[in-house]
Amino acid sequence: MRLAAYACDPARSRGRRHAEAPAPTRTEFQRDRDRIVHSTAFRRLVYKTQVFINHEGDLFRTRLTHSIEVAQLARSIARPLLLNEDLVEAIALAHDLGHTPFGHAGQDALNECMAGHGGFEHNLQSLRVVDALEERYPQFDGLNLCFETREGVLKHCSRANAERIEQAEPGGVGRRFLDRTQPSLEAQLCNLADEIAYNAHDIDDGVRSGLITLEQVREVPLFGLHIAMTLRDHPDLQGRRLLYEGIRRMLSALVYDVIAATGTALAQAQPASADAVRAAPPLVAFSAEARARSVELKQFLFQNLYRHPRVMETSAQAQEVVRDLFQRYLAAPAEMQAGFAARSDTPRAVADYIAGMTDRYALREHERLTGRRLLAAAP
Repeated sequence: MRLAAYACDPARSRGRRHAEAPAPTRTEFQRDRDRIVHSTAFRRLVYKTQVFINHEGDLFRTRLTHSIEVAQLARSIARPLLLNEDLVEAIALAHDLGHTPFGHAGQDALNECMAGHGGFEHNLQSLRVVDALEERYPQFDGLNLCFETREGVLKHCSRANAERIEQAEPGGVGRRFLDRTQPSLEAQLCNLADEIAYNAHDIDDGVRSGLITLEQVREVPLFGLHIAMTLRDHPDLQGRRLLYEGIRRMLSALVYDVIAATGTALAQAQPASADAVRAAPPLVAFSAEARARSVELKQFLFQNLYRHPRVMETSAQAQEVVRDLFQRYLAAPAEMQAGFAARSDTPRAVADYIAGMTDRYALREHERLTGRRLLAAAP
């Protein structure tokens, strides 16, 4: 793999928290990617909500399919920029490992429950998963990932949590939130690929669900442009083929835009190393026009899909499930699995336990503990 000087080189990694002998045939970032794919938390993502609760349809995105799409987009951008594709893929596949059941609704409810106990941030939870909560190795907790992978997983962090991380790990992954420096280009890229992915697949899932229409979303300039171009080339195209082709063209345009805009930024900044990238302003970006059009699309989806009455009703019930579970486990920790019940930090143990649940396990536990069945279509 040919890498630019500003890319993360696995041979120059800042290493793992617990020293390990190198693998004979894989780089350190390949090992990280493989550990993530084989983790329990990764498998659980298949039954965790993206926008629509898992039982609402077999073809809607889940956190797992979303993560795979992010990885694909990120690798497509990384290769022409000569960034480390293995690191990009590892970060993309791990970025949502700490997400709660029921998507952002579950996250908001759990953060509310933890208000007096340090709060809840799903990015920080993803780091907790790979650093502590996975139980796979005899020598250490977590997956013992490289600094560069962990840096990318923690893409947002409050100052208070960054200070706690810095106290436990001086100069570690929390430091940049205190110094206001940047992560690697690979981490910056995954953050943008995440945005591209959910804007595109939420159009697809939104239209498939019937909550928004193709006619509505064609009014959004970014998507409407690519529908118009599709119809210019295929005048008789309609229905799902028209939708898919519009999304495909939009994705390609955004990917090429990021490659071009980032290439220009790199040519101007000329970072000589990965550490020089960290000291520079953000370098992975959309062009100004693409950023404005992307913001318009996000606003459309927020107003018409994420705030749709049906989604809001489902979200309200999902939040009730999370709040009820938190209160029940807090009052009776023995109702949790033994490893969590035995911990002395009960509120955080409860948050870890709930955050690790799939949608359907959370619903089964809620029914077991309360005798009530919310989101009644669930198994």
